[in-house]
Amino acid sequence: MIRWRRGEVLQLLPSWPGVAACTVAVEAPEGGPSPGGAPVRALAYTDLVGSPREGDTVLLNTGALDLGLGTGGYAMVVALPDRLPPDRRGPGHLVKARYTPLQATVLGADEQDSPHHATLRAAAGVQGMPVVVADLHSSLPAVLAGIRAARPQARVANVMLDGGALPAAFSRLLGTLREEGLLAGCVTTGQAFGGDLEAVTVHSGLLAARHVLGADIAVVCQGPGNLGTGTPWGFSGVACGEAVNAASVLDGHPVASLRMSEADPRERHRGISHHSLTAYGRVALAPADVVVPVLPGVFGATVRAQAEPLGARHTLVHVGVEGLEEALLDLPVKLSTMGRGWEEDRAAFLSAAAAGRHAAALVRHGDRQGPPARSCSP
Repeated sequence: MIRWRRGEVLQLLPSWPGVAACTVAVEAPEGGPSPGGAPVRALAYTDLVGSPREGDTVLLNTGALDLGLGTGGYAMVVALPDRLPPDRRGPGHLVKARYTPLQATVLGADEQDSPHHATLRAAAGVQGMPVVVADLHSSLPAVLAGIRAARPQARVANVMLDGGALPAAFSRLLGTLREEGLLAGCVTTGQAFGGDLEAVTVHSGLLAARHVLGADIAVVCQGPGNLGTGTPWGFSGVACGEAVNAASVLDGHPVASLRMSEADPRERHRGISHHSLTAYGRVALAPADVVVPVLPGVFGATVRAQAEPLGARHTLVHVGVEGLEEALLDLPVKLSTMGRGWEEDRAAFLSAAAAGRHAAALVRHGDRQGPPARSCSP
């Protein structure tokens, strides 16, 4: 199940907080047909395995790399066997990536040792906070663009699900969005870890976003990458429907962002993706505001027709996209979804931005709760 390889670090590459990137010369597997010495890109999560140096021997997991996965196209450094990192000491007893060889102990915002435990134990809900739910991590900056265009002072937190990358550090978006003031912080939930705050469930993650980070709006999405099988139910985006339910149970205002594309070569993702139609149409039992962007031409008419059945359970909100192009192009990060940028798939980004615009309109003046976010990089 794991493709183990040993290698030597050749060069350190540009990195980002929590991640050290490098090129590694990989030894040939014993008895294997492939030659040794082929350089590969590798990532080391420094909080887990330490920081590699040139010349270090590294143990690698090359499974995702060998499969040719787009988001996971790296070898992963499992250990620096000749130079182990020092033991880290501190509070926290939440274990994430549980019972795997790289399980990590973190301090949960909702556990007894946390300074926020009493706050979260007493919290009954999120007080009507708009909660934008999106399928892909690449939607996050577009949702923020829509929010910022309508309410630039809104305090926004990301609640990260565990359907994609588990380490928040894998996302270079998060660090940039925080540094630029677009995000108050990230709460990693479930098996995901490394955010500004850790939480056991999406429910406690939403409570932490509201009452600890002081968010006016939460954006729920998985980390980079997602899992899909081309079957009706075998995709990680099913969790979007469950997030709508969680937001509703906590007296939030769920806002469903529709995943859509006018360029995806797969028919099931053209127009409104089957991911959104299934997650909101069959998994979400609580009503949400489903944001339908007002797009022109035949594609816009197709989207409106595809969204119509969702109106049996939810409120369809048709949101104009005027001015959103400027907000999207003004972002401090590059827009990219499934390898396509703004010019290749405008509808994907406009849909997410329209959801952000609608969520911003739902924020009641003076609603902000809780202290400022901590300054902390995942």
